[in-house]
Amino acid sequence: MPDDIEEDALAPVRRSSVLIVDDQAAVLQTLYQLFKDTYEVFVATSGAQALSRAKVNPPDLVLLDMVMPGMTGMEVCRQLKEDPETQNIPVIFLTGNCSVDDEARALDAGAADFISKPFNPRIVSVRVNTQLRLKAKSDLLRRIARTDALTGLGNRRHFNSTLFKEWRRCARNSLPISLVFIDVDFFKRFNDIYGHPMGDYCLSSVASAMKSRMWRPADLLARFGGEEFVCLLPETPLKGAIHKAQELEAAVRDLAISHEGSSVAPVVTISLGVAAALPAQGDDPETLIDAADRMLYESKAGGRGQVRSVEITSA
Repeated sequence: MPDDIEEDALAPVRRSSVLIVDDQAAVLQTLYQLFKDTYEVFVATSGAQALSRAKVNPPDLVLLDMVMPGMTGMEVCRQLKEDPETQNIPVIFLTGNCSVDDEARALDAGAADFISKPFNPRIVSVRVNTQLRLKAKSDLLRRIARTDALTGLGNRRHFNSTLFKEWRRCARNSLPISLVFIDVDFFKRFNDIYGHPMGDYCLSSVASAMKSRMWRPADLLARFGGEEFVCLLPETPLKGAIHKAQELEAAVRDLAISHEGSSVAPVVTISLGVAAALPAQGDDPETLIDAADRMLYESKAGGRGQVRSVEITSA
């Protein structure tokens, strides 16, 4: 952990959430009373209910009974760890079986800790707090790893992982998905005229202007590299993506950042290439990337400061 990251900065801005899973009402009540004033608490009385709630609203930690009717806690833990959406949630097992073998099996399944019943409320509280602080640190490091330092947008790595995830989701549900490739026009000339510090200011300002036009939580604006950006629009057909691209183009032009080296306008502008698809299972998202990149090339070849678009068919 870098020395310049203060401990207070690791604490989440919202209250941490804890999902308590146990088939015994007395245990649920005891743990709920223990944590309700400190954390946002959810409860489940079966493994299936726990998985459903964790999928819809992922908690920051799961307190999980190992032995339950039907689906065991071990199976719940296994499924949580196999799902990319929930695999980073720490799991603490609670169980009356306190053998070394049980503890080893729990840790091998991916559990972060193991507490034997009957439990001491103070010990449970301390261990839960420890795991939540560790998760806050891990979440912070993951955010840093997927964030572009200059603009604060997602970086290319984050875009790639999000694209593949959203592509598969849209393919499963027969939903459209669109992609916008964006390039700052004549950026090398801008750097040559105004210097690299102003170039950084330009990119940061362009990023902020475009981000202000992003409304939906599922949409992603990221820095692709250099002066290139990308906008991923799940559940969006071509018409909607074109409208969003036009909004982004206008937002950047309205910044009115002087650019004496541009052949498009006296201010900084962007060129945009839009591609939309209705993916099917087994289709390759690279086809969407290639199409958007091709449209960006056409936009630049056609005079820049404009939007070009295409709808691609299923591979």
